[in-house]
Amino acid sequence: SHLNHAVQHFQLVLDQCPVSHPDRATALTNLAWARLEGFIRNDLEDIDATVSLFREALALRPQHHLDYPSSLYNLTEALTWRHIKKSTTADIHASDEGIHLRRVVLEICPLGHQLRHHALYWLADAVKARFEQCGSIDDIDETIQLHREAVSLCPKGRADYDTYLNNLALSLVSRFHHQGKPNDLDEAISLYKEALRLCPVGHESRDSSLGNLGGALVTRFNIRGDIDDITRAVSLHREALALQPPGHPRRDTTLNNLALALDIRYDNLHVIEDLNEAIDWYRESLRLQQLDHPGRHVTLHNLSSALCSRFTQTQENEDVDEAITLCQESLALLSSLHPDRHFSYMRLQQAYLSRYKILDDPADLSLAIENFRLASRHPTQGFPERIKEAIDWASQAEVYQHESALEAYQMCFELFDSHVMTRSSIISRREAATTFSGAQSLSVDAASCAIRRDNLLRAVELVEQGRGQQWSLASRLRTPVEDLESANPTLAHNYLELSKLVSSTAQNSATITDRAAADRAATEYRRLTEQWAAVVAEIRGIRAFSRFLLPPLYGGLQAAARQGPVIILIASQYSCSAIIVPPSGDPHHVPLPSVTLAELTNLKDRFARAIRHARVMGPKVPRNDLIVLLRTVWDTIMLPIVNVLQHGLKLKFLSRIWLCPTAAFTSIPLHAAHPFKTNADGSKEPCLEDLYICSYTPTLSALVRSRQMMKKRVTPSFVTIGQGKPGAGKGKDLLAVDSELELVHKLVPATANRTTISGDAATRAGALEALQQNTWVHLACHGKQDRTQPYHSHFVMRDEHLTLLDIMEKDIPHAEFAFLSACHTAVGDEETPDEVIHLAAGLQFLGFKSVIGTLWEVDDSVAQHVVEAFYKNMFKDLEDGGVMDCTKAAWALNRATHSVKTKVPLEQRMVFVHIGV
Repeated sequence: SHLNHAVQHFQLVLDQCPVSHPDRATALTNLAWARLEGFIRNDLEDIDATVSLFREALALRPQHHLDYPSSLYNLTEALTWRHIKKSTTADIHASDEGIHLRRVVLEICPLGHQLRHHALYWLADAVKARFEQCGSIDDIDETIQLHREAVSLCPKGRADYDTYLNNLALSLVSRFHHQGKPNDLDEAISLYKEALRLCPVGHESRDSSLGNLGGALVTRFNIRGDIDDITRAVSLHREALALQPPGHPRRDTTLNNLALALDIRYDNLHVIEDLNEAIDWYRESLRLQQLDHPGRHVTLHNLSSALCSRFTQTQENEDVDEAITLCQESLALLSSLHPDRHFSYMRLQQAYLSRYKILDDPADLSLAIENFRLASRHPTQGFPERIKEAIDWASQAEVYQHESALEAYQMCFELFDSHVMTRSSIISRREAATTFSGAQSLSVDAASCAIRRDNLLRAVELVEQGRGQQWSLASRLRTPVEDLESANPTLAHNYLELSKLVSSTAQNSATITDRAAADRAATEYRRLTEQWAAVVAEIRGIRAFSRFLLPPLYGGLQAAARQGPVIILIASQYSCSAIIVPPSGDPHHVPLPSVTLAELTNLKDRFARAIRHARVMGPKVPRNDLIVLLRTVWDTIMLPIVNVLQHGLKLKFLSRIWLCPTAAFTSIPLHAAHPFKTNADGSKEPCLEDLYICSYTPTLSALVRSRQMMKKRVTPSFVTIGQGKPGAGKGKDLLAVDSELELVHKLVPATANRTTISGDAATRAGALEALQQNTWVHLACHGKQDRTQPYHSHFVMRDEHLTLLDIMEKDIPHAEFAFLSACHTAVGDEETPDEVIHLAAGLQFLGFKSVIGTLWEVDDSVAQHVVEAFYKNMFKDLEDGGVMDCTKAAWALNRATHSVKTKVPLEQRMVFVHIGV
């Protein structure tokens, strides 16, 4: 009633101030503020009349008027409140106007102006409100930049410094939820802790700081699973609630936050008291919230989730029915593009699926799948949340054998692709790809799903799309465009220039440590990738290039088998089998009924033990453990495949084949499969390498790409790089390196331009330069696979390590052949086993079409026998005027390992593998 009286009196004052009156602007402003206060308190409905009053006041105060900044601010406040409380599409445009006006305020508060930090805060607040409605990453990036500047301008001893810290932290948490960058969450928690330190017991803002830190710890618990985080979060929220007695304006928010922490703790510890308490607090929070409360939809879908959890325990139908109604109510409160619709779809899916599990009504399963689809596709939610939902969709579709499983897998790959492309550095792309639980096996599970649905062509496409993601993302910026240059030279030029810009921006951003500078670099990278994507879309508009940079279809992938069949070995939790891609025609499926994923994992571990054991045995001692294991590989894996090659494909003796193993298969020496069996007539049963010339390929695309690049042949040049004395702490001296280099130099034909780099000259920079300047290379040194961060896998040089990352940042289109006479150069990593990120694959990606690598530690003195036999076979036709041909490497290695059987122990013969053409 007091407010109504104030509005009436201010209206009377305004009536006494006609258009030309000097105090009319003040009268308009006073009336508008009283009306705005009424709108904020829900006492007044009409915000548009209030906005009009502020507009008229601003018009009466031109740009140089003393009160111009405050009039601008007043109008932006009214627009912002209209946006917050109405949030229709029209009001989003009104918010854009409010943001524009706040930018004007910031412009008239230059650096050094006493109100600049206020202007930064006002603008950041409005931009973040628009982000929460529309989900644009540009908005949250700008919000963070503005808050960083505001914090830097605010003196640390200032009374409200904690507020500035909290605002920056809140924005970082929002970006973490949208983009999934761990640094954002870690920085936010540090800022929240500092803000809480500035709010001791008795401080008016302590309750807010407690709640903010508690919320961030809940988020971190969801990512890392440290029980201390969720325990501390519950305690912080309880303390915050104690500071907010009934009637406190923020009590509803704290109740929701405490309920969420208890709810999440229940999901992990299954203490029913936590769940019941959470439901009580959610209900109390809802009771306190007005129907138009901006956070009401969050409390609704959170309560829905808790009721679903209780339904699975008690099977009380009213809980799940209420959960569904609550989610539908939360959706009704949100505009069609509000980012939080994703969570309402997700909770609705959980409710329908919970009910289906108990009541077995197929309609509930259909509704659950439809909400999986809507949540995964919701365009304004960030990729991390959508990816988690798509992975869950694929998993549940498998459990209930729903026909949407393949669609779900495809959605996973598309979302992963888009998400990982937002990361500028190769390292951060891999981090983004390994964050999600259940993602490591997606490609093989998708292929298994397609096989079980008798769709072998799709299986080949899916396993390829999922496995080579890291390589294919990197190779996009290096795709040859000769055909495009003929069709549209301007477009080809734009594409190449933007590819170079994106690549160089990515490399430069990798070295930035300052957070604000890193944010600016990330924004610039995203701007460039958007331009790059627009050019790619334009290229796809040309009919002949409609599949440009899209995952290849079976017809394109089959080109990998032009010189011989490619055998993809799929190790999934659902089934293990092989697909043979022949040079022409449809693929062949080879079931492996006696192989399971668990048995493969066990076989892999037994191989590792047998290899370690063999290293300490004398050279003449039989390798019985290895023999047993290789016989198992032959009987259960390779023999069924060989039967199809011989009888189905009628493949000729000593034809070439390519093995493309996935998951656990990547750690098993498939090429060395051997029956170790003598026939009745005394003849020995042939092993795989007696029958065929075996090579490996990380992916089919890698083989296709290498073949395409074979068209560009240049005069060969051969460099031998050796480092036998790597220096203190970098590994034992390799005594046979120098003699190996001499041997190779002697065997390489004089027609090749031969150089040797060793000793002090074999540095990181020296080796990198030699790789770039030569087409053939032989590397003899320590090689180390980093299983936790494979891009840090390296060759040991005299000064610094030559890493896979160093190699990938170069481009050597004319490179042909590399022999990596070093340890562990063809072994993948633990987190992304299907990505085969190792040194040999890295050299193939870099441009080397044919690579010999090693699966485990090499004895450098014994290895010389293999090296010598290899090069003798490789170059034996050159005396008759032949040319150096890297496609002979697989055959030369096959001959070499056969010829040294009496000199080299089994594990040191089978350690060498050929990759590529």
